[in-house]
Order: sequence, then C-alpha cells, then structure tokens
Amino acid sequence: GQAVDDGWIFINAHAAHYYLSLKPYVYSGTSGIWNLPEFMIVRLVDGEPFVHYDSNSHKMTPLQEWMAKSEGPDYWNTESQVAMSDELAFENNIEVAKQRFNQTGGIHTLQVMYSCEWDDETGATGVSVYGYDGSDFLTLDLKTMTYVAPVMQAVPTKLNWNSGRAFLEGQKAYHTHICIEWLKKYVSYGKSTLERTVRPEVSLLQKDPSSPVTCHATGFFPKGIVVTWRKDGVDMHSDVEVGETLPNGNVFEILTFRECKFQNFSFISWYVHFYVSNNNEHSTVCIRPANFW
Repeated sequence: GQAVDDGWIFINAHAAHYYLSLKPYVYSGTSGIWNLPEFMIVRLVDGEPFVHYDSNSHKMTPLQEWMAKSEGPDYWNTESQVAMSDELAFENNIEVAKQRFNQTGGIHTLQVMYSCEWDDETGATGVSVYGYDGSDFLTLDLKTMTYVAPVMQAVPTKLNWNSGRAFLEGQKAYHTHICIEWLKKYVSYGKSTLERTVRPEVSLLQKDPSSPVTCHATGFFPKGIVVTWRKDGVDMHSDVEVGETLPNGNVFEILTFRECKFQNFSFISWYVHFYVSNNNEHSTVCIRPANFW
C-alpha cells in the first residue's frame, strides 16, 4: 500500500546505523524546557549506556571505554549525521503533536524507545513505542506488525503507517534481524564488561525496634536478582516491600523492607538469589544476629 503523508516523520531505523539492545535505545525531544538540550539520544546494552548524543554538542559520543576503542572516526561522524537528521524529525513531530492536541505553548516532551532482545530459546523480541507528554502515543504490535494508537490524536499516523506494507516489512526486518545483529556486535565489543559477574554485598539495617528492617544488596552485576524473606525455611510474602533494582555506577543495587511484627528475628533469614548470564545461580544468605536490636 501507499502511505499518505500525515505530517508525522518516522524516526528511521537507518539500516545498520540505528540499533537497540537488551535495554531501550531512547530518543527524547523537548519543547519549552529551559537549560535542557531539546534533543537527546541514549543507547544501552544490557542496561549499560554506551553512546550519547544531544542537540548542544551535535555529536554522538562513546560512554564506555570498550565502545571508544572499537569504532573509529568514520563511525562517529556518520552516527552524528544520522542523529542530526533525527533531531530535525523530532522538531517537526513535536509541532505536529502540539497541533493535534490543540496546544500552542508550554512544556512538552516526545520520546521514542526501540529495543530488541535475543534469547537462544525464544529468539528475537522487541519494543517500539512513541510517547508524548509522558503517555503512550503510538506502539508497534510485533505479533500483528501493526501500529496501535492509544489516543485519538495518534490515529492519523497509525492509519498512515499501517497502510504501507513495505514500511511494515522493514520494521519487522529491523526488530528481528538488523537490531539483533547489532546487539550481538556490541556485546562482542564489551564482552569482558557486559558478561562479567560481580556478587552482591548484603547487609541488614534497622533504625529502631519499631521501624522496618531494611535489607540492602549492592555492587552486583548483572542485574538478575531475586530477594526473599524466609521464616523456618518458608518464604514470607506479607508485609514485604521489594524496591526496584537500580544502577549504582557500573553495577546495581536493590532495597527490600520487612515490617516488624515479631520481637525475635533471630529465626528469620534473608535470601538473595543472584542469577548470572550462563544461568548458574549464586546465593547469598544473610541471617539476622540475635543482638540485632
């Protein structure tokens, strides 16, 4: 089918130059935010940012030593040129979105996230999402290879993009083949860093006897980790709050809280199950000492 121009510019996959990895490759455009670059790009692999671009520098730059060593000037010049064209597309698309939402001023954001993931058993999966002002604007359903519009203002673009068969085939090829090849390339570049294993350091903290007990695991890599409380060998799920796993430099950390409903915690253990990329499991067990109070 022949797509109809609806004013919205697709942020092209740029064949081999635009890629995603196990974590998203994020484009972010803003309007009306003082002292913040109007356009930014961050690419990540396995949760590690490895390149960056913004509209102040107009340069794609490495964030990891392994990336800086692996590519030469031609690569960075080409990537910078591609990013500058995407910057222009974002400027256009924010203006189109403002018109569709009947907005004339104020602070507005447009974000695009592409990602792909490879699993030896399940194969390739991916995500393609456009967001406007903090809400989903347009998403690609990779099973049906059609775009979905969560809001009525995105319907013209959905109809336009879904009418282009060649365009949709290109998106399928990108998420299932092109992106995966680049993912494997970057993993090979950073193999010693991305496939390293660092076990967590585990500690128990409590401000006073009436406050929750906080268990802190930090300094681990990769990100895969499961935290459980156990009493007499049985997992405890009530009154337990598990925080988000967050980056801490080039490693990760996580906090989990247990509300105190017992006077004696000497029989309660905290288990941290740490998973690494080769599917071997390392477990760290932290048992509360009797004089914890």
